[in-house]
Amino acid sequence: MQTIIRAFLEYLDAERRYSPHTVTSYENDVQQFISYLGGEGVESLESVDKKLLRSYLGSLLDQEYTKTSIARKIASLRSFFRYTKRRGLTKLNPAITLVSPRPEKRLPTFLDERAIESLFEQLDISTPRGRRDAAIMELFYSTGIRRSELVNLRLDEVDLAQKTIKVTGKGSKQRILPLGTQATSALRNYLVDRRELVKRSAPSTVPETVFLSDDGRAISPEKVFTIVQRCIGTVSESQKKSPHVLRHSFATHMLNRGADLRAVKELLGHESLSTTQVYTHVSTEQMKKIYRQAHPKA
Repeated sequence: MQTIIRAFLEYLDAERRYSPHTVTSYENDVQQFISYLGGEGVESLESVDKKLLRSYLGSLLDQEYTKTSIARKIASLRSFFRYTKRRGLTKLNPAITLVSPRPEKRLPTFLDERAIESLFEQLDISTPRGRRDAAIMELFYSTGIRRSELVNLRLDEVDLAQKTIKVTGKGSKQRILPLGTQATSALRNYLVDRRELVKRSAPSTVPETVFLSDDGRAISPEKVFTIVQRCIGTVSESQKKSPHVLRHSFATHMLNRGADLRAVKELLGHESLSTTQVYTHVSTEQMKKIYRQAHPKA
């Protein structure tokens, strides 16, 4: 089975061009299912049927996995058995008719515009590190990009003259994003410091990614998360202080100010319009909150 799983993961990487993060998620989901089969004494994929899959999903519910996690695991198994069937490794795809649980509707966490203004006012840009962190924060809020897209952004993908960046999103799909005036200025200031950092390092060892750590290496996703968490912590007590909070804030504020939903979809790099529509619910809930606070008979 492990040989089949390795071939499946190579297929996702090479042919489907899934991101490393997505491939890892599929691997974890499939390996978890294979471990379950071992516990049930099942040694062949051909022995897997819908009844066994339902039993597996029942065990996940017993372990109190969220509906969202279970839905993702079902999607992973569908893809895995679709692959084995097409390769002639199994006769059927037993997961094809599995029904995913309807996930709980959770509105994304975002900062209101006043909090965003306060956040940027409090940024310390008196040091090179501070200017780098400010550029990171400005870029997140100005464009709504994902953390992985920011970490992998290269110098040749930044056009300060045109105030645009080119990012590579999920499925290796690229899109051009406009930069706000403040984000352009913050990025320009940071790039001056970056050039000084490169001079002090061995030029041949410095990566072409825009954002670097203090030692001249590509900044890590974990470091970016820490920076964002610290900055958001100055204006919000919410438990969620991730780069996605800035992405959610970007989308919500755009729609609140009249941006077209389809335009926001393209800016975010969403595959489906339904994914973007969650932000219209956020706007509606915000309007209801304002109404309840302001109307005398609310």
